[in-house]
Amino acid sequence: MSAFVVLGAQWGDEGKGKMTDYLAESADVVVRFQGGNNAGHTVEVGEQQYKLHLIPSGILYEDKLNVIGNGVVIDPKAFFEEIDYLKGLGVKVSPKNLIVSDRAQLIMPYHKILDALKEKSRGKNDIGTTGKGIGPCYTDKAERSGIRMCDLMHTDVFKEKLQENIKAKNEIITKVFNGDNLSFDDIYKEFLVYADRIKPFVKDISVEVFNSIKAGKKVLFEGAQGTLLDIDYGTYPYVTSSNTIAGGVSTGAGIGPTLISSALGIAKAYTTRVGKGPFPTELLDETGELIRDKGHEYGVTTGRARRCGWLDLVILKTSARLSGLTSFAVTKIDTLAGIEKLKVCVGYEFEGQVIDYFPASLEDLAKCKPVFEEFNGWDDSVAEARSYDELPENAKKYLKRIEEFTDTKISIISVGPRRDQTIVVSNI
Repeated sequence: MSAFVVLGAQWGDEGKGKMTDYLAESADVVVRFQGGNNAGHTVEVGEQQYKLHLIPSGILYEDKLNVIGNGVVIDPKAFFEEIDYLKGLGVKVSPKNLIVSDRAQLIMPYHKILDALKEKSRGKNDIGTTGKGIGPCYTDKAERSGIRMCDLMHTDVFKEKLQENIKAKNEIITKVFNGDNLSFDDIYKEFLVYADRIKPFVKDISVEVFNSIKAGKKVLFEGAQGTLLDIDYGTYPYVTSSNTIAGGVSTGAGIGPTLISSALGIAKAYTTRVGKGPFPTELLDETGELIRDKGHEYGVTTGRARRCGWLDLVILKTSARLSGLTSFAVTKIDTLAGIEKLKVCVGYEFEGQVIDYFPASLEDLAKCKPVFEEFNGWDDSVAEARSYDELPENAKKYLKRIEEFTDTKISIISVGPRRDQTIVVSNI
């Protein structure tokens, strides 16, 4: 029995798409368990680049079953746009290799409108959402007024719930935000078309995933965003609206935690984040610009430039603890090539002492000063390495320090964006 989790160990954008694609070759089933189309995973196969937002990265393998779990919020319009995009690139997508949870919540047009209106109303205190309607959809889920995929399969139920929600949302849109009324008829007609097209994809994914594990199939759970964007343990309120840590697998895919055999944390060899919020190791100089440009640090979903900084081992240690990580995959060590001296954060100086954990309060985190260790860098030859022994000695020392500080082994090293630029140090 083999069920393993792949998740981001930092603020997202760590290379989960590439790692999931690489590992999917050995998997039978790939499952997305949280988030929505606010995620952005880039996978390169040969000269072709694929940008995925909602559909699991295993879709690039024709013989894999891909699953969108109940913990994911789904915009049907975005779902079919991504399917059409993939088909345009020659990728086969059908209900035979892609299924969607009947319990997944639907992102409705009013969610996207409210997302934009609420963000605008925050002014300088905006959170930096993607505007995809993710947060408002999860809000309705918690408020128990959301519309699920199974509701869309029953026209009378969907019609009744939509009428109630349109009435309630129009009150907010017009009276709180001075926006325009939404048309029930237009949305209803649009979603009836989606209902017919999506019906063949809809399944009870909890049953499908459980049976796959029990049958001895290899099941890979693919996380979106990163640990520090977790709704409970991230840099709140600058977080996403779901649980991005390994615990989210159980609720987001409908399986018990005892069925998960291992958890792989994806971490860049440096640190990035998008949007507002504290960033202890941020580089606001030429080195930060160099890393951004060389690493192509611009969002797949938003196109926004990412903030860049030195590797923060306090973050990785926190991620290892929260998700019970059994190993790390370290990506983009090729981006650091050519930098003569590298720094790594090994603690925060806070109120007269050095701590090695991530504070809950953003006010406390803003007071934390990173404690650095310095390492000698390496050159561009690192991108040509295809085994651990071929890595530059300075790169090996850098990677060894990650293992020592986090008490977690490194099982995979990525030296470039392609599948063949992946070094497996040990089996997961």
